Amino acid sequence: MSVVIITGSNNGFGYEGALAFARNGDTVYASMRDVNKADRLLTAAKSENLNIHIKALDVTRPETFAAFLQQVVDEAGRIDVLVNNAGIVYPGSLEDVPESGLRKVMETNFFGPLLLTRAVLPFMRAQGKGMIIMMSSLSGIAGLPGDLPYSASKFALEGATECLRHEVDRFGIKVALVEAGMYATSIFDSALADDAELPADYPQDSPYRPLVESKLREVRNSLSKAFHPKIVADVFVQIAQSDGSQLRWQADEVAVHVVAAMFGHDDKGRDDFLRMASGTDWWSEGKNHAE
Repeated sequence: MSVVIITGSNNGFGYEGALAFARNGDTVYASMRDVNKADRLLTAAKSENLNIHIKALDVTRPETFAAFLQQVVDEAGRIDVLVNNAGIVYPGSLEDVPESGLRKVMETNFFGPLLLTRAVLPFMRAQGKGMIIMMSSLSGIAGLPGDLPYSASKFALEGATECLRHEVDRFGIKVALVEAGMYATSIFDSALADDAELPADYPQDSPYRPLVESKLREVRNSLSKAFHPKIVADVFVQIAQSDGSQLRWQADEVAVHVVAAMFGHDDKGRDDFLRMASGTDWWSEGKNHAE
């Protein structure tokens, strides 16, 4: 059985992923920034007698990565699978999102997984094998208005992962991306904290406010029909057991459809598809709101 590290394990894909790997018989190191939020995972692990170890890890603090990984190797002897799952969203237009917000998203969603991966590579090279799974998104292949920080981070992650794949294959290390549609996780909690369309500190006079409000309403209305994160967790396990020949894994039928559409069009077709998918023709046509 494998030794698995998964980040962002207190909820969502990370929580379900930790359980799925452990139920598969793997030894799981479930990391999270605040271990005080591990109660639900610990309770589930105890009730099923699962081999899950809770570890503190903040993916925005790369200076802690070496010690964290060495501790896992000292305890378990190796690292077979790394699942880079931790992520955040920050809704808004480019003009409205502060530089600090842009950097926070990139630090968490791009630099965090990339630098943690860089830190684990020497261990995997030494053992001559390993699997690195990056939690991407449909936002990593389809840039929608009002989602710029998150989309930028996932586009960057997709490109870096595709490059990395060809850098490390000679060492027996495999790399994969998971692309998923809308799932019922807590990633939107801060953006959708109440019934307000936008956070109180969002610029009241922003010319982009109607656009971003429309996108948040769309997200809020979609959550009731969102997929369960266990679907993605099962894909994690499937990838870990695969031969590594597949780079992009679509977790659901929506992802399959979108990826097929995006990779099957020229630039005009891509633009037309994105306009249709985002429902923002009204915005591009100079209207004040969707009709």
